[in-house]
Amino acid sequence: MSQISPSGTLEFKNDLNFQVTAFVIVRLVFNTFYRMIYPFLSIFARGMGVDLRTISYAITARSLMGIISPFLASVADSRGRKAGMLIGTAIFTAAVCLVVFWPTFTAFFISLSLGIIGYLMFVPSLQAYVGDRVPYEKRGRVLGITEFAWSISAITGVYLVGFIIARHGWMAPFPLIALLGALAFIFLAWMLPKDPAPQTGAPGFLSNLRVVFTTPTAIAALVMAGLYTAANEVITLVYGVWVEQTFSLSIASLSATALVIGVSELGGEGLVTAFTDKIGKRKAVAIGIVGNCLAALSLPIIGRWLVGALIGLFLFYLTFEFTIVSGIPLMTEILPSTRATMLAAHMALIALGRSIGDILAPSLFTQSFLPSMSANALAAIVFNLLALLALSRVKIPHNI
Repeated sequence: MSQISPSGTLEFKNDLNFQVTAFVIVRLVFNTFYRMIYPFLSIFARGMGVDLRTISYAITARSLMGIISPFLASVADSRGRKAGMLIGTAIFTAAVCLVVFWPTFTAFFISLSLGIIGYLMFVPSLQAYVGDRVPYEKRGRVLGITEFAWSISAITGVYLVGFIIARHGWMAPFPLIALLGALAFIFLAWMLPKDPAPQTGAPGFLSNLRVVFTTPTAIAALVMAGLYTAANEVITLVYGVWVEQTFSLSIASLSATALVIGVSELGGEGLVTAFTDKIGKRKAVAIGIVGNCLAALSLPIIGRWLVGALIGLFLFYLTFEFTIVSGIPLMTEILPSTRATMLAAHMALIALGRSIGDILAPSLFTQSFLPSMSANALAAIVFNLLALLALSRVKIPHNI
């Protein structure tokens, strides 16, 4: 509930509901920049005069940068959650500005890498902030709400980006995103409470990192996250090229495919808020992984028709979103004493999984011995089954 200050002022900014709503809005900016690359991959490549494989290197580099996120986001354990969110937002905004002032492939390459560093500092800090304030029994619902920004970014943000690109060219979205990033920094600086002073003698970064990577349950959970993310990425990197080539879609139609995926992810996040706390986090993740395998299997079968392809993509992203968002509250409780570092390591393994998928996806997609998307779908199933095996090793002292 909102609190009344001694002066009678309604302190909205101290209300958790208000803060969670604000986090969703701020994350829309981050996620739109992250997600707009995929459906318009060929448009960005043509605008900068590079081919699909070359631009995929920029995306792979972006994913690999996530591996260093524990070294960066640990500031939220040592200096505070607010510091982690503000530093991440500042780096993100500076990264987008690079393309605004230097619209070349080199700047684009650097911008994606710096932007993901900011993103991977901001998100674990936000999740640790929520983890500090919400009991584990209710944490799936609250964190699920913050993840609505992921799907809404496709429904609104990416769709708007497609509208802007169609009228003003490939680099037109960058100035708007840079401005929104600057506004987000100012808003967070005002809204978030001051971080407590660092405790003398508290465990340092290396100590926290050692705990994360020497705890068997933590290692199993991180490997699991990397695997099911790789499963997602071998499809995600090429789905825009797949539907464009197979069905000769326009930019507006590519925006519509992003809209379909955004709606499916919104459904996945809605299922998390409704069911994950009730059925248990581990069980929810297992259900999501199995469902994602079945959805991947459907892609080359029903994807020969546009409606079938959209249905397959809808189910694939619905089940993946249910999986990954159900996994976040699980990650918050594995090592509560080093929560931000654990969540940063989680983001790092997600980034590593994406980089593996980014490396494999173009080669799988362009092979000639299987029908279109069949090899990518098969790879997604293999990664998911390995993730299910890793999940069997994840144990925490909770039955929910």
